[in-house]
Amino acid sequence: MEKKIIFVTGSSDGMGKATAKALAKQGHTIILHGRNIAKTQAVCDEIKTETGNNNIDILIADMVSLDEVKRMANEFKQKYDRLDVLINNAGAGFGRQRETTKEGWEKTIVVNLFAPFLLTELLLDVLAKSDSARIVNVTSKSSVSLKPDLSDFHSEKKYNNLTTYGLTKLYKTWATLYLATELKKKGIENVTANLVHPGAIASSPSVRNADFGFFINIMVKLAFPFMPKAEKGAETIIYLATSPEIENVSGKYFINKKIGNDNNKHHTPENEKIVWDYCMKIVKPYL
Repeated sequence: MEKKIIFVTGSSDGMGKATAKALAKQGHTIILHGRNIAKTQAVCDEIKTETGNNNIDILIADMVSLDEVKRMANEFKQKYDRLDVLINNAGAGFGRQRETTKEGWEKTIVVNLFAPFLLTELLLDVLAKSDSARIVNVTSKSSVSLKPDLSDFHSEKKYNNLTTYGLTKLYKTWATLYLATELKKKGIENVTANLVHPGAIASSPSVRNADFGFFINIMVKLAFPFMPKAEKGAETIIYLATSPEIENVSGKYFINKKIGNDNNKHHTPENEKIVWDYCMKIVKPYL
């Protein structure tokens, strides 16, 4: 297998860590991302020891800050002249009280949508230098039954942390599908963009420890020991990152290594464009 340069966001814990470790075992160069430098460095050292692969690097950024996302992208480009696989795995759910960034943006949509959107845009030039680059965006089927209000991206009219989390994943899905179409329109045939739903995984503490209310918190804690582990959730991500079977496949939604769809009845090309245009409006000052 050709060795790749692979950047995995949210890889200091959970499914991101499992993904990074498995890809490191295959001999690829892995760039880990986390918020905490000590924790991320410890994971880096652990992966090096367990896999025997010393081509493991770290980058640090809090994805709630687009300034930090831009800085991290610049640091990547100072170190590497190409990128073969970008795995936008980092995500978060927050508490029952709506929280905002210093810009006044709702935090969930920043971490789950604007941050990976900006990172992808900033790294497109180094992705384009790869003979065959892949963008893998982790999403969630929690968005299937939701009806989005595309005039209220920041949940100012109505905030519910479970609903807001699902909507941000829905928007990420639509933006990814739009990106795949745009890449083809621009004749960028060597970069693909696909989505993966990993399933309900016993993984991210940022979601696991979020406050969803007394009864749901209890249900999550009771279910957690019986949920599939991070390694199971990572399987389709790894498949999308490396499998020759999906060479040149783009704009698809994968579940269990097979093409599926999100089945959201509000999905239209027009709504894709609304989400895309709004994301572009948000990230434009950082490009």
